[in-house]
Amino acid sequence: MTDAPAALPEEAVYLPFDLGPHRLRMALTACPARDWIEIDATYPAEMAQRRALLATRRTEVFAALPGSDAARAETLAVLAAHLPARFPAWFTCGGATLRNRLTGETWDLADPPDDPLAIAGRLVAEDLCLVDPASPAPLLTAAVLCFPSRWRLAEKIGRPLAEVHAPVPGYGAALARPVDRFMAAIRPGHIALRLNWALVDDPALFQPAGKFRAAPDPSVTAENAGARLFLRVERQTLRLLPASGAVLFGIRVHVYPLARIAAQPAPAARLAEAVRALPAETLRYKSVQPFRDALLAYLDRRAAADV
Repeated sequence: MTDAPAALPEEAVYLPFDLGPHRLRMALTACPARDWIEIDATYPAEMAQRRALLATRRTEVFAALPGSDAARAETLAVLAAHLPARFPAWFTCGGATLRNRLTGETWDLADPPDDPLAIAGRLVAEDLCLVDPASPAPLLTAAVLCFPSRWRLAEKIGRPLAEVHAPVPGYGAALARPVDRFMAAIRPGHIALRLNWALVDDPALFQPAGKFRAAPDPSVTAENAGARLFLRVERQTLRLLPASGAVLFGIRVHVYPLARIAAQPAPAARLAEAVRALPAETLRYKSVQPFRDALLAYLDRRAAADV
């Protein structure tokens, strides 16, 4: 009998609020290789959701263009090398057999029973998107996207990044060229990290729709906003796959109850300031307008509380 896997750590809490005037920026930092993939106490439940989605809603959460085969295979190979080295208590690899002790799954890497990218999506909680930076414009060529933040993979696959992000207010003017330049310039061995945040009224990880809502929602009040609203943070990583030349874009989604984030006055005040700085078009794009007033009233109360 083998020993039980080591206990999983608690989920990290990220508070990526920019203070001051709102502006779109890449805000990239370097990510050490050991921190590339996150595994924490939410892993078992999230992997169960990913397995179910890939089994029952595959066309919504998986897509691949012809010609992305090498990048998809390399994604699995890179993860199969990284996970046992970084998390030896939870993953082991012997020969061509990769074992996930947390889920009880075993994968034959020499003869994968599914698309390599789909298997990769069953190993980690991160969604995995592949971008071809060698096209005339960086192109989304494949993805396993189980936890979308209100976008549909079928509508974005095969499109340049500038078109993928076209609905984001200000993206074309502020970020399209810097992002395209970064994709063309990223070097092997470097992992870039950025954080993106939103406020939502639904804690579900799988959210393919819900943007551009503006009608008031009177059911959210200053009294219940802490329980009704959630901070949704995307921890995004980018790294070059050297053999295929594709850029692997990882997205780990964290969802926190607003009451947890606003339990102390300082983060409540910072979040209130960040919300107040959002332009009207961004409030509409992120669907914050329906509950903005109740949200701010709640945060102001928490910021003023003597905790």
